[in-house]
Amino acid sequence: MAPTRRDAVRALAAVSALPALRALHALAEQSAHRTPGDLAGDQDYWDQIRRAYDITPDFIQLENGYFSPCARDVHERYLAHLRMVNARSSHYMRTQQVDDKHAARRALAAAFGCDEAELIITRNTTESLDTVISGFDWRAGDEAVMAEQDYGAMLDHFALMERRHGLVRRVISLPMDPSSDDEIVAAYERAITPRTRLLMVCHLVNITGQVLPVRAITAMAHRHGVQVLVDGAHAFAHLDFTRADLGPIDYYGTSLHKWLGTPLGAGFLYVRRDRIAPLWPLFGDRGFADDDIAKLNHTGTHPVATDLAITDALAFHDAIGLARKGARLRWLQRYWTTRVRDLPGIVFNTPREESRTAAIANVGVLGIAPGELARRLLADHGIFTVAIDGAGVHGVRVTPHLFTTTAELDRLVDALTRIAHA
Repeated sequence: MAPTRRDAVRALAAVSALPALRALHALAEQSAHRTPGDLAGDQDYWDQIRRAYDITPDFIQLENGYFSPCARDVHERYLAHLRMVNARSSHYMRTQQVDDKHAARRALAAAFGCDEAELIITRNTTESLDTVISGFDWRAGDEAVMAEQDYGAMLDHFALMERRHGLVRRVISLPMDPSSDDEIVAAYERAITPRTRLLMVCHLVNITGQVLPVRAITAMAHRHGVQVLVDGAHAFAHLDFTRADLGPIDYYGTSLHKWLGTPLGAGFLYVRRDRIAPLWPLFGDRGFADDDIAKLNHTGTHPVATDLAITDALAFHDAIGLARKGARLRWLQRYWTTRVRDLPGIVFNTPREESRTAAIANVGVLGIAPGELARRLLADHGIFTVAIDGAGVHGVRVTPHLFTTTAELDRLVDALTRIAHA
């Protein structure tokens, strides 16, 4: 039976004494009468949460989509895990690490809404999805569908399968500002043929911030007998959903150091129970049955402290509340994009419709290369972003987080206005 949210709360009880958690729970109680939408724009409320983080004063951090700093208490717990593992060394690794990692897996499974037996902890989304892509028993002429806006590491891995096994890659281009879900679903469906075995789709496109209709795409693909691999790198602990909301997806991979706030180097892979047995593991391990997902998780001697901190990060995340967190992140994006979207010289690579976006947006300035725009934002205005220049997307990705303030986004609006009018 799949673990429940109540099971996760019990599993997190050991970290409930963290100072920041006590403050967050008190804050939640004080504002229990307010809706997530009401709280989303309350900067005084979010300033109290910002104090739980150590934020550099050297620049405005608006590239949190790559790696977001974990909260101070979570980081302190991580350091405590490191010290404990180092002190106990091989005794801990041989006698306790497996049970501790199971506790983290149970908590993650509860948060995602799946059975623990369908989930493993990985290092990141790339490892998770490439495990599936490599695990298929590909035959020459088999086809896989993907989008040119998908993450490069996975596109590269499909290209490797093309070289090695004769896989045929069918690559679509996503509409930048779609008029409906049907437009997106149709783009994928047109690429499917009787030889198609796997369709990869982003839950939230990393370079544009577009949220895709995974449930509708999955339903369509399954009608054609095609399995669905979901890149959830930017969705988990960001969007308000559980696995059931996505329909009967086959595989889901994510990173936990982006939106959940774990230390760097944690992710998970979900594989639907009936899809486990046919997958080949990346590394040989005769200790597990074919239908045991643990066969896909042969990590060797691994720095386990990062995995142990997952429960700490989940406790912090749950104390804020996913609905409140998601509402704030979407509000932050709308706060700045609505003020510059229609200015002369500004180009947006993110849908206008609010339901198709969350925290991430991509903006460009006519006549300025993305790399130069990112350079000017940092050098002249102290704002750190990342340049995106490919797959039809030419601009900088802007990724605020819970600790981002409206004053910092005001600086961004002013900077883009000045650059566009220069």
